Amino acid sequence: MLRILNLNKTYADETKALNHINLTIGKGIFGLIGPNGAGKSTLIRTIATLQEPDQGSIFFDEINLLKQKDKIRENLGYLPQDFGTYPSVSAENLLDHLAILKGIVNSKERGSIVKYLLKLTNLYVYRNKKLGGFSGGMKQRFGIAQALLGDPKLLIVDEPTAGLDPLERARFHNLLSEISTEKTILFSTHIVADVNELCNDMAILNQGEILLQSSPMQAIELLQNKVWSKVVQKSEVEDYTQKYKVISSKFLHGKVLLKVFSDHSVEEFEASSPDLEDVYFSFIKSFYRGVNHHV
Repeated sequence: MLRILNLNKTYADETKALNHINLTIGKGIFGLIGPNGAGKSTLIRTIATLQEPDQGSIFFDEINLLKQKDKIRENLGYLPQDFGTYPSVSAENLLDHLAILKGIVNSKERGSIVKYLLKLTNLYVYRNKKLGGFSGGMKQRFGIAQALLGDPKLLIVDEPTAGLDPLERARFHNLLSEISTEKTILFSTHIVADVNELCNDMAILNQGEILLQSSPMQAIELLQNKVWSKVVQKSEVEDYTQKYKVISSKFLHGKVLLKVFSDHSVEEFEASSPDLEDVYFSFIKSFYRGVNHHV
């Protein structure tokens, strides 16, 4: 169980990156979603013991992350957004080297672990291939392999599917799902579909504040009978935006599909079944009010 209590962080330029963050995260995959600049990376780096908050506490089970950094690092795996590798080194050799740095000094044990992780991430057949020749998805899977060294109980992945093609994204999803049973995985992303497909719990973060913590299914339930849609001409979009709370607008065969938020039926608009993207935009645009942060 990861518990974040009253976490605050303000930078020197007076940007309030984290504003009284409170989260409780159990086993499985927890989605942290928000736009660029929402505070996701600050929160991730703080949990990963890479920076200090101004105020607050973080506990993982009985470990105080901010006071027992060495202890939590024994139980922590981390895949940062910008994961660097040595391009002229093979996957097997680099993973073996990283395993030594992780404290796995017995060569036989280390060899077994490296082999297992390369197979788990579907990279064993490429074990002798230099990392400079890996695709983006292969590099991300290697990133997970190195993050799993030492069998961590807490795994943090920051924007792991950004830039991946659909096939590699699906492979990465399958990998995370496979390893999530006995781990707490914090999955930071701005891609709503990733959260919808992967996560059993989630939080929307914007401007340093938690707007909602919920399961994806419960979050979607909040918007039942509150989303209305209509296909309009491009020239009409601005007028409708002035008149209604527009959740989103998408081009559709030369026209625009508008979705609006309203507690009541909207003239000329049809009722629309909400999805997680509707929830995300409704909370980011502050259309939905009067709900507790935790559902």
